Amino acid sequence: MLLQPVVNIAEICARKGVENVVLSPGSRCAPLTIAFARHPRLTVRTVSDERAAAFIALGMALTTGKPTVLVCTSGTAALNYAPAVAEAYFQQVPLLLLTADRPPEWIDQLDGQTIRQQDLYGRHIKHSFNFPVDLSHSDAKWHSERLVSEALNAALAFPAGPVHINVPLREPFYPTANEALTFDGGVKIIEEQANSFELSQDQSLRLQGEMLYFKRVLVVAGQQQHHPQLLQHLEAFAASTGAIVVGDVISNVQKLPEVVRHQDIVLACPDSQKLEALQPDLLISFGKSIISKSLKSYLRKYKPQAHWHLQPAGPVADTFQSLTKIIRCSPTSFFRLMAGSVKAELPFVSAWTGMEAKAADFLQQHVAQAGYDELRIVARVLAQLPGQSNLHLANSMAVRYANILALQPSQQVQVYANRGTSGIDGSTSTAVGCALTSPAITTLLTGDLSFFYDRNGLWHNYLPDNLRIVLLNNHAGGIFRLIDGPRQQPELEPFFETTQALDAQNTARDFQLGYTAVHTLAQLEQALPGFFAPEAGAGILEIFTDSPANATAFEAYRQALRRIRF
Repeated sequence: MLLQPVVNIAEICARKGVENVVLSPGSRCAPLTIAFARHPRLTVRTVSDERAAAFIALGMALTTGKPTVLVCTSGTAALNYAPAVAEAYFQQVPLLLLTADRPPEWIDQLDGQTIRQQDLYGRHIKHSFNFPVDLSHSDAKWHSERLVSEALNAALAFPAGPVHINVPLREPFYPTANEALTFDGGVKIIEEQANSFELSQDQSLRLQGEMLYFKRVLVVAGQQQHHPQLLQHLEAFAASTGAIVVGDVISNVQKLPEVVRHQDIVLACPDSQKLEALQPDLLISFGKSIISKSLKSYLRKYKPQAHWHLQPAGPVADTFQSLTKIIRCSPTSFFRLMAGSVKAELPFVSAWTGMEAKAADFLQQHVAQAGYDELRIVARVLAQLPGQSNLHLANSMAVRYANILALQPSQQVQVYANRGTSGIDGSTSTAVGCALTSPAITTLLTGDLSFFYDRNGLWHNYLPDNLRIVLLNNHAGGIFRLIDGPRQQPELEPFFETTQALDAQNTARDFQLGYTAVHTLAQLEQALPGFFAPEAGAGILEIFTDSPANATAFEAYRQALRRIRF
């Protein structure tokens, strides 16, 4: 078969551990579609909207840790992958994008569905490859097989990320009727041995010596997946050194009991002397992005003497403007080898733990006394999440509410959010991808604009029973009433909030999802247990609130912060 090297892409993917493939319909991509659809060891799903398909694939790769393959036809179909590609790049998630293309002689010749697809994703991709056009020579077989292995190896090499193979195809590309499709058992596979990124004995001894000069050690965890071994060694490091560990809800370190999880409240303290007492002399950071603007602002103002960032490879951001050392190792290796290397000053430890305890008490009391507003609503939803479940947080206010409120260690909830680029465009689709590849109940907490923007994430035939969508519908982009700039402008309502009148009842009916509407706290309390019950099936819990009332309530929360007696 002339297109055998194209067919063999599916075999190489299966041999190298790929499990999930997301296709979007098209004609030019027919050889790829048919090869993947007929492969016996791959789970293949079809999603018509390429943007949604790419975010669903992102959710799958986040959950499994393995590359998800995307296949689309030529032209603007490939451009629709771009938002998820950027998110995968900055969140370091492995994807393999296979975009069918016209042969090179037809580019810029006004042929249908033809754009410039080589290097389509610019600098938001780890690597771009162009598949051979002429497949007749024996070297083309070697080239094509080598290229697919290289692409998958690149997608998984630290830091993981998206990789693109553009596949130009000449007609004919459909097999004849009843033509058998075979996969070459002898395809060339190139395996790459993963690095453990361990500190050497000399490196660990040198770092232990350097740590003796620091008595106020603060560890800041950025966004990352749940890693039980890392948490074990981080907990031992903190216990043996007195180091304070701070983590956003997306850091997945909230499962450790002693982690500071209410930093936004702690750092709202107006007393400069108390804030100075929290200043570290050594900052150790690891992971990716940080949600807390308060934490970033605080550390940029109260700079440590030294800032060490732990990262095995790749570019390192100087988020806090104080970076002094990049340590090329896994965080697990560092915390395991550095346990007991220093003993923190008691006043520093007491300042953080004392203020964290008061922050937690304040939050509990404030939420208990609040009315029907989104902060209290989210608190009740988070408290009712099933144990050992997944939580996806849409961008805008949903992720911010959850970060203020935090989760309890006993819940053992795995948290995800598209904070690589922090867009609202693919939150629903990403949660769907997670639910498709995880047996656990997967909850999406989202706002109305994010949800309705991404409804096509539900437009396919694979909605899983373990999906739960909690929709906060205030009929507006409510975050703009909470930001000082837009809320003070006369253009707030027509141009920033972009009010809308939709509800999700029709969406739930269209996609055969369960639906419950909530308008009061009493209705919420009544609905939550049944909504999260395993036998309830996929559903939407739509909680209606008022945007101006939410803004008033959140301002009251801000004012109450200033009255805390730390």
